[in-house]
Amino acid sequence: MDQATIDTLRQKPVVAQRLFIGGDFADSRDGATLPVISPIDGTVLTSIADAGAHDVDRAVAAARAAFEKGSWSRAAPAVRKKVLLRLADLIEKHALELAVLGVRDNGTEIGMAYKAEPLSAAATFRYYAEAIDKVYGEIAPTAPDVLGLIHREPLGVVAAIVPWNFPMMIGAWKVAPALAAGNCVVLKPAEVASLTLLRLGELAAEAGLPEGVLNVVTGRGTVTGEALGLHMDVDAIAFTGSGPVGRRLLDYSARSNLKRVHLELGGKSPNIVFADAPDLDIAAKVSANGIFRNAGQVCVAGSRLLVQSSIYDAFVEKLVAATAKMKVGDPLDVKSDIGAVSSMEQLKKDLGHVATALDEGAGLVSGGRRIREETGGYYMEPTIFGDVGPDMTVAREEVFGPVLAVQRFNDEAEAVRLANGTVYGLASAVWTSNLAKAHRMVRAVRAGVVHVNTYGGADLTVPLGGFGQSGFGRDKSLHAFDKYSDLKTAWISLA
Repeated sequence: MDQATIDTLRQKPVVAQRLFIGGDFADSRDGATLPVISPIDGTVLTSIADAGAHDVDRAVAAARAAFEKGSWSRAAPAVRKKVLLRLADLIEKHALELAVLGVRDNGTEIGMAYKAEPLSAAATFRYYAEAIDKVYGEIAPTAPDVLGLIHREPLGVVAAIVPWNFPMMIGAWKVAPALAAGNCVVLKPAEVASLTLLRLGELAAEAGLPEGVLNVVTGRGTVTGEALGLHMDVDAIAFTGSGPVGRRLLDYSARSNLKRVHLELGGKSPNIVFADAPDLDIAAKVSANGIFRNAGQVCVAGSRLLVQSSIYDAFVEKLVAATAKMKVGDPLDVKSDIGAVSSMEQLKKDLGHVATALDEGAGLVSGGRRIREETGGYYMEPTIFGDVGPDMTVAREEVFGPVLAVQRFNDEAEAVRLANGTVYGLASAVWTSNLAKAHRMVRAVRAGVVHVNTYGGADLTVPLGGFGQSGFGRDKSLHAFDKYSDLKTAWISLA
């Protein structure tokens, strides 16, 4: 990435954004808008349309009409494949532009945003495009006078509701398999990070996606999201976000048409370091990255660090040293390791968690303050609390910010008890040189992902999702098709 090009792109004016419905941009019916405030400096970047229930009706109607027309839902797999591959190429072609636009919107450091947002999204669309003509139906093992066929069919209209931390990456995880399966989609970004997904709608039309197959509606979750959740003509909702909103979506399903709801929610993921970890310096560096990159705004962040007592002091020292090398700065500066917190609201929540931890007796090892306030932006020091008790709020509740709770454990049994002492179960990690121990921990830790001697980095070939109150949705891998297709049995008598 070239800093000069980034600096040029950051100066590019962003026009007021409209809804993307039926293959073109349109104003909300009542003209309502929301300001887009950049977390880099706290200034108003542009505005987005604030869609009401009537706008959601228009988007769902466009998606339903496109689905029933069949130009996408009944298109040959090879046709859908070509369009999605073209879309992947276009995303990649405009990758730096998209990355800078997204950083101006949500504050992720550009080094991470470039890879995790447009490049990741392009790879996701390619993966599911290539899978379209490789997912087969089934022939049942029936008696000789019967032929049992199991067909996969698209659901219809899918609503995808995605968060603000990685809108393009997570949006692609939902939109790409839904489209690949033949569905039509209404995509609702978070109101504080909508810009790149509106651009995605435009690129999809350029790639040849038929009108109405992908629609993007922006607005408040309490209005736009609720309208999608209660809509009688939405067949499924795929959601990534908070537990309280996930519960509301389940309620909306029950109150409407019993639409399917797939939830990928929060986490309080344990990162467990045993004394026999293969390299404590690497473990400390990876652990710091695992919680502090993107200012801790990562659903799988390793926000609980469990360290064996015999190495606790030495490892915390290494962790603090690794964290001190991470530069918090302008997220559009390629030298910054950590960018801005996404909004003032989130920054206040993060600092509130720090205050609560101090009140409850957690030991502040480093950080804990807002910084760079003179820029007008929302920046926070990476924060480490040591000797955290399992009942403290900072060990139990998801902060979704740059705040790490460090706990001691003595043996494997205690490590498992602490790791599983949470209502969540999204991700985890185990650091050990003992292969048998690693396998025991993979079995024992209740989490959808258990990393061993690393943290993060799992690619599209494996699913991502959690246990417990981390929800039951699964993004990525071929298993994602299960969320966006129906099974139909054909029972054919040959007698």
